[in-house]
Amino acid sequence: MADQTAAAIDFEKNGGVIPVIAQEHASGRVLMLAYMNREAFLETVATGKACYFSRSRNQLWRKGEESGNFQIVREIRIDCDNDTLLLMVEQGGDGAACHKGYASCFHTEATAGEWKVVEPRLVDPSKYGAGYGHHEKPRGKTN
Repeated sequence: MADQTAAAIDFEKNGGVIPVIAQEHASGRVLMLAYMNREAFLETVATGKACYFSRSRNQLWRKGEESGNFQIVREIRIDCDNDTLLLMVEQGGDGAACHKGYASCFHTEATAGEWKVVEPRLVDPSKYGAGYGHHEKPRGKTN
C-alpha cells in the first residue's frame, strides 16, 4: 500500500524532494513547512510518526528524535499536482513544532512594516543541546 501511494507522488519535479505542510489535526493550525523524499514518506507511513528530509544535513530528519517534539500523523493528503503533501498531526513533546521553541514556525507577523514575534515561546531550544536545530548551508565566498 505504501509503495502504491508513494508512486503517485511526483518526487522528481523538485530534484527528489517535495514540500510538506504540517498542520495540527485538532485545531487546523499550520505548524511548519518541511520536505520529504520517498524514503521519508515511506518511513512516515510505516511508523505513523513524521519523518522529513533535511536539505541542510542531506539526511532523514525524524521529527522529535533530538527534542522529543515528535508528530503523530493522523492523516496524509496530497495536492492536485501530486507534488505537495499535507500532514495532519498531533504535536507531541513540549508542543513546539518550531526548532526555535515556538508552537508554530509561523510565529512572526508583518505589522506596520516590521516583523514582530506575536506568539509566546514554549521552550528554550538550548535545553536540547548545542547541536539542535537547523544547520546552515555553507555559503560561497563574497568579495
